[in-house]
Amino acid sequence: MGNVLTVASVSATNVIAPASEQAAKPSNMKGFLSNPPLECPMHKPNQLNTIDYTSKCPIDKMDASDINPLNMMPPANQQPSPGQPFSLPTDREASTIPNATKPGDETWLYPSQQMFWNAMLRKGWRWEESDINPQIMEIIVKIHNINNEQAWKEVLKWEALHARECCSPKLLSFAGNAKKYSPRARIRYWMGYKLPFDRHDWVVDRCGKSVRYVIDYYEGDRVYENYSIALLDVRPAMDSWENIWDRMKVAWWRWRYQPNDEPISAANAQ
Repeated sequence: MGNVLTVASVSATNVIAPASEQAAKPSNMKGFLSNPPLECPMHKPNQLNTIDYTSKCPIDKMDASDINPLNMMPPANQQPSPGQPFSLPTDREASTIPNATKPGDETWLYPSQQMFWNAMLRKGWRWEESDINPQIMEIIVKIHNINNEQAWKEVLKWEALHARECCSPKLLSFAGNAKKYSPRARIRYWMGYKLPFDRHDWVVDRCGKSVRYVIDYYEGDRVYENYSIALLDVRPAMDSWENIWDRMKVAWWRWRYQPNDEPISAANAQ
């Protein structure tokens, strides 16, 4: 989940705030970007990842056997936290993303609102310092889920290049690493673009072959009706000749056939 939690919480507030309140105060998202939390890699927008990342996350202090290597998370915690001001649902929504670690057509399950709450606490967030309520938590989960669904749709576009080899790819594992900017993100930053606020690495099971994808999450200019907040840059990692060839082909097709005024990925504009 990474920094998606923080950005999602700000966007969720903007979604449910009355129009009069939004007009009376500056954008929360803009404030977050100009003065993000100290642990955020965007804390100094004019510098490129120069922060000393001394992790305060309890996960780093847990025994390695307690961490699930498929999602780099501790066991699901559905218990209310001490002093939690309101109860939260513990039901989990099934995604449309096939789970390569499960038999048949089982899909990955998204975290419940209670699991999200506990995850935010592990990352240093404290509810006493935020204006949050059950409605905001519900929207945060929706934002998280829809962005993952869109990421999977983008992955399937790449996997379509190998449909004859495998017509049913599945997600094998995933991990967030907001502290590690991809080479592509760094190059874009040197060209004057913003850095992504989060990064995920997904490993796809292509009918027995593991293929890694890199997903950079960039802040969008608004929250769409389907609760999407991020612009996604999804592509195969350049760790194999096959992936490099796929990216070369797609780069050529985009240069040759895509109109200049059409965005590379329109997944978030639906």
